[in-house]
Amino acid sequence: MQVVWFKRDFRVNDHQALAQASEVGPVLPLYVVEPELWQQPDASTRQWNFVAETIAELRDDLGKLGQPLIVRTGQILAVLSKLKDRGLIDVLWSHEETGNNWTYQRDRQVAAWCRDHGVRWHEVQNHGVLRRLKSRDGWAERWDRFMALPVASPVALKHIDVEPGYIPTGRDLGLRDDTCVGRQAGGRAAGLERLSSFLTHRGKRYLREMSSPLEGAVACSRLSPYLAWGALSMREVSQATENQRRRLPPQAKDWRKSLRSFSGRLHWHCHFIQKLEDEPRIEFENLHRLYDGLRPKAPDAQLLTAWSNGETGYPFLDACMRSLRATGWLNFRMRAMVMATASYHLWLDWRAPGEHLARMFTDYEPGIHWSQVQMQSGTTGINTVRIYNPVKQGYDQDPEGLFIRTWLPELSQIADQHIHEPWKAHNAKDILGTLYPERVFDHLAAAKAARERVWGVRRSAEFRSEAHAIVTKHASRKNRRNPRKVARASQNQKQLSLPLEDQ
Repeated sequence: MQVVWFKRDFRVNDHQALAQASEVGPVLPLYVVEPELWQQPDASTRQWNFVAETIAELRDDLGKLGQPLIVRTGQILAVLSKLKDRGLIDVLWSHEETGNNWTYQRDRQVAAWCRDHGVRWHEVQNHGVLRRLKSRDGWAERWDRFMALPVASPVALKHIDVEPGYIPTGRDLGLRDDTCVGRQAGGRAAGLERLSSFLTHRGKRYLREMSSPLEGAVACSRLSPYLAWGALSMREVSQATENQRRRLPPQAKDWRKSLRSFSGRLHWHCHFIQKLEDEPRIEFENLHRLYDGLRPKAPDAQLLTAWSNGETGYPFLDACMRSLRATGWLNFRMRAMVMATASYHLWLDWRAPGEHLARMFTDYEPGIHWSQVQMQSGTTGINTVRIYNPVKQGYDQDPEGLFIRTWLPELSQIADQHIHEPWKAHNAKDILGTLYPERVFDHLAAAKAARERVWGVRRSAEFRSEAHAIVTKHASRKNRRNPRKVARASQNQKQLSLPLEDQ
């Protein structure tokens, strides 16, 4: 009996573990709802609701193949033990998972259980992330080879007489109510629609519009939650993008540039997850250790709350946070800005705001998330220190203030010319401090102080020595022939991507 354990790979197409298991014996497809996992500080109701919709569709898709998905709620070892007692597991299959620390420790327990109970566990590579990687040399070429392999087709399954099980609600799991009215719908069908519409019409202006919080909501692929939870495989998306690019006529310059840019971000998706796979501590610890103690570990509760609720007194920043709370999504530039503002202007240790953003993102992918949180906080030691100006970003990305007015109706009485800086309006005293909060920080003074503190650490020889080691282990190989140029290029590389397209 082959048990295929679904984790973050909720699909039947291009599911290598399912395909390989079906060649060996009868397959019991299993998903275990683990209440303890959903009580972790990076989990949220919006994420569970997306997952619940996706596994419900997966159950139907597997049923069409002959055997519906079996859902059990509880501790994974207890579930496996019950299956073992009933003679329903001889071999365990799953895709490799680069999750948070909780899932990493859980997988170690599963491995020990399998050894103790004589159950073989086969873990199959899921996307471009490589387990037990010794060197980043050649990583990009291996990514390309993996993505070029044939997409595994669904296979017929033999029906097994087992109760399918109940898919619990968020309240069943003790999760808080979460009003995310604009959340993307879960399920593979929704993901395929997003992929098709992006490649056929939405993506034409991707390169031009992805930085705008309004236009980017349409021009970006919006595939990130379907990739994060595995409703679509990275191989499927990569091959579909390449096939569409090849079909383009020579005169379709905008399309070619957009798809080339998008394809690059598919590589970066796995590049950042690889960092957490290679060094799990970056979920909790500064990648560059000389930044330890730079910021106070205990966050200022009032500042954290104001930032989280979109009540800092900076309209564009607050609009981004309120939009995220209502939709579960932001484009990359805005993700970078809100995290950088928490880390530099508010001088908060990155862990607490990082947890808040993790809960807000429907497309939360631990490897990408914590790598990017540290990058935007300046603690990697190898990336450009970028302190986003929340006022300038508003003028640049929302010049007419349409995005701000969508999410901050309390500023309706502020004239257009002052919507980005309402404290300059003639009626500011009637609005600020009553309908809308006063600024909780001075963005220019705070940025200057943060820059001096961060660069004070970076100037030492000890800093450069450790940074070189980090480059060697984690940086992309832009110049494969000259390791010294690789190191220099990697130390100067700009911030690239939160879940793939979201720049």
